[in-house]
Amino acid sequence: MIAKFLRSRRRGSSDANAAIPAGQRVYAIGDVHGRLDLLDLLLAQIDADDAGRGPAETTLIFLGDLVDRGDDSAGVVTRLLQLSQTGRDVRVIAGNHEEILLSALDGDAKALRLFCRVGGRETMLSYGLSAPDYERLDYAEVAERLGTLVPPEHQAFLRALETMVVIGDYAFVHAGVRPGVALDAQRPADLRWIRDPFLDHRGLLEKRIVHGHTVSEEVEWLPHRIGIDTGAYTSGRLTALGLQDDQSWTLEAILAPDVASAA
Repeated sequence: MIAKFLRSRRRGSSDANAAIPAGQRVYAIGDVHGRLDLLDLLLAQIDADDAGRGPAETTLIFLGDLVDRGDDSAGVVTRLLQLSQTGRDVRVIAGNHEEILLSALDGDAKALRLFCRVGGRETMLSYGLSAPDYERLDYAEVAERLGTLVPPEHQAFLRALETMVVIGDYAFVHAGVRPGVALDAQRPADLRWIRDPFLDHRGLLEKRIVHGHTVSEEVEWLPHRIGIDTGAYTSGRLTALGLQDDQSWTLEAILAPDVASAA
């Protein structure tokens, strides 16, 4: 699966005339996928970088796919809940994996089967289910246990996630946008799932899009989009994009790949 969506390394202009409003600073964080270890390292880097750049109104934007595949999805959600309660400006976007998890919690049988195929096992284990117990469950029992394992505060947090954040000349989404459709008319399904119609597009868009969802070996810099999903759960690299005025830069947390959750 991961090889199919791996994109070649690309470099482009670091600003493309796009900017955020004066006095603001933004850090966008790519797909975490249960890698709390990488997230904590990256947050420490962001704090140090932010402090070193002087005063600004700083916003942290998480681009979705917090859960599945890595071994501590529960810890990632807990960490973002904690961050959101500190008074910092924290914006969290729903990815397709959050959509799948919530649909499974709502009793959607098709979503539940997909959840189990795309890393849901690791998510359930992170919430306290043992591996032997998981292997003994049928789909109906998985659905029942899932609803009891994920605490109400986590479910409420995930249901309140955003679909898009717009700041200055940038729009932040999980997967991308459908070219030719105004940002305020985009379908949530496209924002969370789209690939080729967006990835193959080469013209400018209404805003410069910052997104995750599709793994690349390096950050993808194009005039109309910046892709920052560097495959944390298999590569061991979690990336953040920093933005201030018309400047942009990246930060990376790097550890050994989480090979146990690469299935």
